[in-house]
Amino acid sequence: MYPRLSSRSSDRRTKATLRCGAVAVEFACMAPLLLGMIVGLLSLSRIYSVQNCLETAAREGARFAALDRSGMLLEGQTANNKLIEDVKNYLASNNIDPDKVTVSLVDASNPTANFDLDDPANDLKLFQVRVEVPYSAISYSPVNPQDDYSLTAALTFRNGRATLSE
Repeated sequence: MYPRLSSRSSDRRTKATLRCGAVAVEFACMAPLLLGMIVGLLSLSRIYSVQNCLETAAREGARFAALDRSGMLLEGQTANNKLIEDVKNYLASNNIDPDKVTVSLVDASNPTANFDLDDPANDLKLFQVRVEVPYSAISYSPVNPQDDYSLTAALTFRNGRATLSE
C-alpha cells in the first residue's frame, strides 16, 4: 500500500530529533553565562562613562578657577560656590544626581586644608578639585551598603587669574 521508507532516512530523522534536544540543553546551560557577561559589560561601560564625566567636570571646574572671574559671579556668590555649582550642574546634565556628588577644593600641598579661591594670599598657588560620587548612586542595580565605594576624580591646577582675550 504505502511505500516503505528506507532505513537510512528513518535513521536521519531520529538523529535530527535527538540533536534538537541537545541544542536546547546547551542553550539552557549557556544562557545564564551569556546574560551575566552582557550585564557585566553594561555595568563596566556605565562606570567608565561616569568616571570620564567626573574627570571632565573636575577639569572644567579647575579651568574656571584659572580664569579672570570678574563679572562671572552673582551678587554675594564666592568663586568656590560657583565652581561647585558648575561642576554639579555639568554632572546633572549627564544624568548623575548632583545631591549625591561631593565637590571639594583643597590645597595641593596640604590635602586636608580647604582652599579659598578668593583669598589674595592664594593667588598662583596650586589647588586640587576633587569630585566624588558613590557607586550606588550611578549603578543600574542595587548595591549593598557595605560593598559601596566612591568613584573619584581629582585635578591639580594653579589659582591664576588669566584675563580673557578678545
